[in-house]
Amino acid sequence: MCISLLGCKDSGSDTSGTENLEPSLRNSSPYPFGAAIQIKHLNDVNYVNLLREEFNSITGEYQMKMSPMYNNPSAINFNDSDTFVEFAEQTGGRVHGHALLWHSSTPAWIENFSGSDAEFETLIENYIKDVVGRYKGRIASWDVVNEAIEDGNGNALRNSVFYQKLGPDYIAKAFRWAREADPDVKLFYNDYNMAANGDKFNAMLALVDDLIANDVPIDGVGFQMHISTDWPSQANIEASSSQVVARGLLLHYSELDVKVNSDKSATSFTPELAETQKQRIKTIVDFYNSIPEELQFGITMWGVKDDDSWLRSFLDNENEWPLLFDENFNAKPAYDGILELFE
Repeated sequence: MCISLLGCKDSGSDTSGTENLEPSLRNSSPYPFGAAIQIKHLNDVNYVNLLREEFNSITGEYQMKMSPMYNNPSAINFNDSDTFVEFAEQTGGRVHGHALLWHSSTPAWIENFSGSDAEFETLIENYIKDVVGRYKGRIASWDVVNEAIEDGNGNALRNSVFYQKLGPDYIAKAFRWAREADPDVKLFYNDYNMAANGDKFNAMLALVDDLIANDVPIDGVGFQMHISTDWPSQANIEASSSQVVARGLLLHYSELDVKVNSDKSATSFTPELAETQKQRIKTIVDFYNSIPEELQFGITMWGVKDDDSWLRSFLDNENEWPLLFDENFNAKPAYDGILELFE
């Protein structure tokens, strides 16, 4: 049974073109269109079938972060990440690694590290090089540092354990270590509220500009894009995205979901909500289509179907429907809207 994310070949048919393929995100999008999943989803044939049909880029929602991989100081646990990467290889999908350093996924023993700062630096350098090096040539890209900028406090760098022990240069060091481990992998800085918080966005630009000025190997920026139907404004999304593109950096809409029930007033996903969500996501994708092709790294949905979205638990709202497929794997109007643009 073929479960290729890039489609299955029939030995008796001509596979030289895609003109006879059914419309889908995978075979209609001019750039990689992806989804974030967890290892448990790989045991669900419905998930596998949908991934095969619709997506050609996948991100680990959880398994490739530091906490699940390095909870035991004696060794890095590659079991889940290996399974994830091997599945992607078997099914032909691009893998986006997420994420090497993130303050919210740091094992307790690293948070409480009692050695010297020099020992800590060696520990983190070895971790990054071991992980990136293990998947050299097998993973297309990495979020090297995730959410390093604080929301408040003048939008300075977060006072994470990495900042405390390595200073503000820890970000540049992390990118350089990742590049040393894999000269060809694409390296990203990833963060949220890039189009909604002007101070934070400006702090991100200053960070990126400093990395570029100091020849730090950064290839792109990930906009998480956890948005709603009416926030942030489309003008802000376009303006902030354009400033990244103007720097010649790849732009990745890396964690897209679109809330439709932020005030928790709706108890069902009505046709009106569906249409509002459709028009919102069409506007987002239509703009992304307009940026230079060579800087379109792709769009990744943060999840596949509504009932698996992190937002339901995070917002304590079971009546939220932020993704492209419903609980029964049925495509929603927002999905149709994207296809309308691609076709």
